[in-house]
Amino acid sequence: MSKPTPKPTGEYAVGTFTYTVKDDREEVLRPGTMRSIAARVYYPVLKSQVDGLSKAPYMSRNMVASLKKAFHIPLSYDKIEAAGENLSECYVDAPRVEGVKFPLIVFSHGYGSFREGNSFLCIDLASHGYVVISIAHSLEGSCTEFDDGTYLFFDTPLSKKAYQPFYRGLLACLKLAREKGPVEELAAKFDVFQDKYCGFMKERLVEWVKDTKASVAYAKENLSDMIDFEKGIGATGHSFGGDTAYALCGWDPEYVCGVNMDGGLFGEYKSTVQDKPFMQISCAPNETIVARVYVKHTQPVYKVLFRDMKHMGFSDFKHKIKLSTGKLDPDTAHKNVCQCHLTFFDTYLKGLAEKPDLKSNDVITVTEFLPDL
Repeated sequence: MSKPTPKPTGEYAVGTFTYTVKDDREEVLRPGTMRSIAARVYYPVLKSQVDGLSKAPYMSRNMVASLKKAFHIPLSYDKIEAAGENLSECYVDAPRVEGVKFPLIVFSHGYGSFREGNSFLCIDLASHGYVVISIAHSLEGSCTEFDDGTYLFFDTPLSKKAYQPFYRGLLACLKLAREKGPVEELAAKFDVFQDKYCGFMKERLVEWVKDTKASVAYAKENLSDMIDFEKGIGATGHSFGGDTAYALCGWDPEYVCGVNMDGGLFGEYKSTVQDKPFMQISCAPNETIVARVYVKHTQPVYKVLFRDMKHMGFSDFKHKIKLSTGKLDPDTAHKNVCQCHLTFFDTYLKGLAEKPDLKSNDVITVTEFLPDL
């Protein structure tokens, strides 16, 4: 049985709804079709306004089927429903707080994950006074569900394109993970590795950035009554979604700060100077592939290293799905992931402090890298 869903810790309850950006641009992965993007919005609502409202389901039947296929986990939608384990701590179409706008954070899931795969984090951020838009990246998430009832499963052959050739590239990646040395040398070694084996991932990063911008364009046109765009936009994500957050902050002035949760820095960054405050959340096995974050920056960068954690532990999987997520207790991991995000975004998006008041403890080790340019 999965652990209980974490409760949001902020002063607000949380509402949710979805929207679809249809026919945004040609679908590179399936020539002759148009790419569509499905987004879920989490937003603050008054606790007094949610009595009698329905909580959102965590996963649909299609999503459970896709995860079962992708991760070979014995999930059963009917069992999850019967056990009461398929509800999120947010309310469908809850009334918005009238006359109040909140800062925006965009979130991107990991490659092969799904839009609600980090919902516990997104919901907690919303409860503290942020609008969070979680973006589904079509064909590259386990299941992308659109508002017209259609859906797309993960395009399985894409997984073999992450490294080309696959097995040689995978072995090179494992070897790279064991490298030691200064962050500048590690960043250079990663660039050599990805230039040789990961051209596909570099290309996909550009498309994920476009997905995010299309989702935000929709929000500007339709959600300006609830989002304060004057403060700029924060970005975060898990795995490849965290890489997307780094790219947005490095390439687009509209994004003012960002967080990468354990995402390898695939992308053409050799000439990129990161001029936004940034936080890198990682676990020990993946320190080498994120070294780029700590070089060529003009604003503070924070390294937060979690103990006893593995890559998928930074997602809801640590509570919901039995996978290799590390030995750290799920509730403890969630509490610290949320605290890292809140401390960072309260400082650099809301402007509530001059610098994040985040200190090392028995779960995380925090290191600050001051501007190096």
